[in-house]
Amino acid sequence: MASLEGAGDKTLVLKLGYRGAGFAGYAEQEGERTVAGELRRTLEILLRRPCDLTCAGRTDAGVSAIAQHVSMPLLPEELAALQPRRLWRSLAAITPEDISVRGVYLADAGFSARFDAVARAYRYRIVCGNAQPVLLADCVWWLKEALDVDAMHSAAQALLGEHDFTSFCKVSSARRISEAGRSLSRHLERVDVRVVQELGEDVLAVDVVGNAFLHNMVRIIVGSLVEVGRNNRPVSWLADALERRDRRAAGPTAPAKGLVLSDVRYPEGSMEPWQ
Repeated sequence: MASLEGAGDKTLVLKLGYRGAGFAGYAEQEGERTVAGELRRTLEILLRRPCDLTCAGRTDAGVSAIAQHVSMPLLPEELAALQPRRLWRSLAAITPEDISVRGVYLADAGFSARFDAVARAYRYRIVCGNAQPVLLADCVWWLKEALDVDAMHSAAQALLGEHDFTSFCKVSSARRISEAGRSLSRHLERVDVRVVQELGEDVLAVDVVGNAFLHNMVRIIVGSLVEVGRNNRPVSWLADALERRDRRAAGPTAPAKGLVLSDVRYPEGSMEPWQ
């Protein structure tokens, strides 16, 4: 449990939601509007000092989140002076409308929103059929055709466990990771494909949970599953693509707007609501 006793340094953790359409991704990029850039400027206004942020996972341009976690060290004098409820209200007032601060937490010194995360969950939404999505139009991939949901779910199970996901990673990113001597292996604990009801509409939801993800990994998984759902590829195709470790072996990259970072899991007690 995060405690104030002996408090030298502590870590501020913010749980964020954001609509991805207005951003060139989470990570700061010169000349681009980004989630990190907007949040950093807000915190620097409030704290009147430079702020260095760490996030649970860098989302691509157009990808949304309801549970992104961002951490940064707090100075002892800030810990003593800040009133958490007032801080939350100030963050809500200053951040732009497409960013929502959904929680304010305190963790011990050294906590990292990235490295202390034990699992991340994404949901990709697809609406199938001739009827255009209504309330969900801005956060789904609309396909004017039926998909074989059972075949997609069956194919997805080949991805469970620890694998080298080179086939499901953006080529330039995979090259950089390999050249740096880092692993392209990731562990997926769940990949479910099912139809759910959201805001009065049938949504084909692809839920993917894993320890970490490569660049474009979820979107390439979804694009590949759609090829199976269209009966363009057999159920066994994803297993074959995984084995080949070649981006050309997998399917297209699904559009960004259907993807949402839906949850990040941390060890129990690693942070507490700051109230």
